Amino acid sequence: MVAPAYNWTGVYVGINGGGGWGRQDPLNIITDRFDSHAFDISGGMFGGTSGAQVQVANVVLGFESDIDWADISGSGTTTPSVLGTPLGATVNASSKLDWISTARARAGLAQGNWLYYATGGLSLAEAKSSLTVNGFACGTNGLFCTGSGRKVGAALGAGVEYGMSPGLSLKLEYLFIAAASVDISKVNTIRAGLNYRIGGN
Repeated sequence: MVAPAYNWTGVYVGINGGGGWGRQDPLNIITDRFDSHAFDISGGMFGGTSGAQVQVANVVLGFESDIDWADISGSGTTTPSVLGTPLGATVNASSKLDWISTARARAGLAQGNWLYYATGGLSLAEAKSSLTVNGFACGTNGLFCTGSGRKVGAALGAGVEYGMSPGLSLKLEYLFIAAASVDISKVNTIRAGLNYRIGGN
């Protein structure tokens, strides 16, 4: 007997985990008054995934969303400036992404139990900053010592998924995630995931 071809059609849920690295501007999380002063950030992330897709011949089209709790952070020292003019104060700044969520379309090519895909859509992330200021008091010159905000942006990437059984698959995925104002936050992520699919063969 000939084994049936693997079918990627179905609704699925899953878990994922990995890490991210990139650049984030702790000052511009609080206010857009200052010139860009971005620092390196890095850390781990873990969360859940849901999606749906349909396979026609070797083409697989679908939609996927996820939310990950993150500890992607960094810190540094800088002198704030406006239009290239230093303000004469030293700022010790730290920033962190607490969580990242994406909603993306997926388009892939199925080769038996393997699925190679590209993906893109919207992102939403919670960013926080904490500042220690030497030279003037918090609240002056438009500078506050703490701040947070949810930053809307874009997510673009690619991945590969392997079907271990009709309902279970493993994936490895890269995403580039950036806030709409890219000088605030740019993050590369690599995540592995396990999906359980309802449907397929």
